[in-house]
Formats: sequence, structure tokens, C-alpha cells
Amino acid sequence: MAEWAVDVNQDPNELPLNRMNPGHPDLFEANAVLPYFERLRREDPVNYTEDSQFGPYWSVTKFQDIVHVDTHHDIFSSDSRRGGIQLGGREQEEEPDPMFHLPMFIMEDPPKHDEQRKVVAPKFAPREIARLEELIRERAGLILDGLPRNETFNWVREVSVELTGRMLATLFAVPQEDRDKLIHWSDTTQNIGNPEFFDTPEEGFQELWKCWEYFDAVWKERAAQKEPGDDLISMLVHGESTKDMPPNEYLGNILLLIVGGNDTTRNSISGGVLALNENPGEYDKLVNNPALVANMVPEIIRWQSPVAHMARTALVDTELGGKQIKAGDKVAMWYVSGNRDDTEIEDANRFWIDRPNARKHLSFGFGIHRCLGNRLGEMQLRVLWEEILKRFPKIEVVGDPVYLKSSFIRGIRELPVRIPG
Repeated sequence: MAEWAVDVNQDPNELPLNRMNPGHPDLFEANAVLPYFERLRREDPVNYTEDSQFGPYWSVTKFQDIVHVDTHHDIFSSDSRRGGIQLGGREQEEEPDPMFHLPMFIMEDPPKHDEQRKVVAPKFAPREIARLEELIRERAGLILDGLPRNETFNWVREVSVELTGRMLATLFAVPQEDRDKLIHWSDTTQNIGNPEFFDTPEEGFQELWKCWEYFDAVWKERAAQKEPGDDLISMLVHGESTKDMPPNEYLGNILLLIVGGNDTTRNSISGGVLALNENPGEYDKLVNNPALVANMVPEIIRWQSPVAHMARTALVDTELGGKQIKAGDKVAMWYVSGNRDDTEIEDANRFWIDRPNARKHLSFGFGIHRCLGNRLGEMQLRVLWEEILKRFPKIEVVGDPVYLKSSFIRGIRELPVRIPG
């Protein structure tokens, strides 16, 4: 798409404000986007991009403005028929093709959103999460004990993906040997528009329908059980608002649970290792005081901002940050920017593992769409780091990270590391 080409080495301070397109995936792949947001927060916190590969959109870059949009679902819609939760979503004029339209409850407004979310929410209640801690600790230990010493390996593949993949298989109660399939489908959702992976988006969707075939068999098996299980699929099978979902909606909600349970935690696990290596004083602080792990976890999640943005569509004319937003306008809440807002977060551009009030961040969202699995993600990070510190003095990053080409999930595909033996 040559017309949307961007020079990732361009100084954003030299661009006219009306030419900014901070959602360009190339900026995220090059890890070059943060200076764009720094300028926008300073000069134009609610900025309009008139022309982009996503169509026109507003960028909301400051903490409190983002909270306002996130908590006013009566003004800013998540509905997939209006454009959904990612930049590039379009209003559906006609009945969409179910082959390519995958509804999910995060892309619904009340009451449907609330009804479907309520079906799976019990799986993420504090008591349920606490029951998983011993299992997570055992798995983390097994993964870490199997890592090579004095050899370069990809931390993302060997640790981040492995831990989250095993947890996904547990939540769905499917065989552990199938976890690679779950990770593959999660990766497919993020790379569906990336020509490095698929020649056409249609090819990517065909791959996703293999996920439906797999989980259709799981659904039938769970529906035939006399006693309902407590796994996520059994909950969907027996939920009043989910038991009669058409195939594309079932697939959509499965993918939501896979991506939600994998991408955010996985990228925070990878991002934490990278952040500690980029801030060796903080790493030393952690090694000397492992009790800081609990406070470090939300700081890692803020710093990484694994979900870069969520989009909404304005339902009515409204004002935000002194700008007039029209009904139908697309609005991107840049969590990755709000998490670096110095007016709300002290010294926000500093990675600070004993930061006071570290839980003040936007990474889980606010309001009715706040991340359902946030406690589980935090627990996996905490337990993993507790087990790392028992075993290794340091994990050394020995090469440049490879970032995901996405302005939705702020991800790391490869992180070359070495553990001194």
C-alpha cells in the first residue's frame, strides 16, 4: 500500500499535525511510535487523521480523555456493526458475510455485551484464579528448568508462548498437546492483514475457520456431557445468551478468549525481560529485593501496554478535549500513549519497578469492557518472575527484538536472550 507508506525514521516533530498517522503499523513494527504520541499529548491531545489506510479517525492520547471515552459506552460504541474495536472497522450497511464477520461480546454494546460476558466471568473470579496458582508455578518451573544455558534462544517462543499456551489449554479443557494450535490461531488473528503471512485476508480467514472446526467438535462433546463442566466451552454451551450462537459468533467469541488469554500476558512476559535489560539499575534492584515482584508486575503491564489501542464509534455529536466529534466518527483510545501521560503518572517515561501507585495504568481498559482476565494475567507474570529469581541471576537480551506489525496488539515476536550458566 504505497500510498500509505511512512518513513519510520522521520522526526514526528517536523510533520504538520494534520499529517500525523500514529496508527500506521510500520511505526509499531519499527518501535518508532512513542515520539508521535509524546508530541500529540503535548500539542494536540485529541488529533484528527483525515487520510489513512484505516479511513479518518481521532487519536485520543491523554489518560483522562481515554478514561472518559472508555467509560461512556452510551456515547462511544464498540458494536461490530458500527466498526468494532480496531482501527479500520467499517459501518455495516448490509447484512455482513458471516465468513468474514466474526461477532464477539467485546464488540457488542449493552445489553448483549453484559449478558454474554456474564456467562464466562465466573471463570475469572478471584477464588477461581487463586486455585490456578500452584499449577502455574509448577508449569513455570518446568519451563524454566528446561531452558538452555550459555546459548541464544527466543524467549518469546520458549517461555512467553509456552506458559500462556498451557494456560489456554487449561481454561478450555482441551489436550495440552493442542496448545500450539491455539497459539497459531491467536497469531493468525493478528497477522491476517500482513502479506508476510497471508497473500490475502481471505486466506487468513480460511485458517481461522479451522479453529471453528476444532471447537465445534469440543462444543458437541461438552453438550453431550451429563454434568456440565466448569471450563470456558462448557460455560458457553450452557449459557442462556450463548448456547444458540451461530457459527461465526461462536468462532468470534472463541478467538476473543484465545487472544485475550494469550497475547496480552505473553507480550507482557516478553516486554518485562526487555524492560529490565534496558534499565539495568532496576534489574539490580529486583535481584537484590525479589519482594518487589508484586509491584513490578503492573509496572511491566503499563510499560509494555500490550493492547496499543481500542477504537470506538461516536453515536452522537459530542465534545472531547475541546474538539467536536461527530456521530459516526472513529475514535482510537491510545492506551500506549495514556500510559506515558506525565500529567497523570509521575515520571511516566521511566520504568520504575517500585513505583508508588503502580496499578494506575490504562492497559486493562476501564468501564464495562475492562479486561476480564486481568487478575490471571498478573498472577502468571508474578509467579513466573518469582520462579525466575529463584533460578537465574540474570536473563540477558543479546539481540534486537522483532516487533509485531500491528497498531492493535503491541507485541514482540522475537527476543533473543541468553542465560549465563
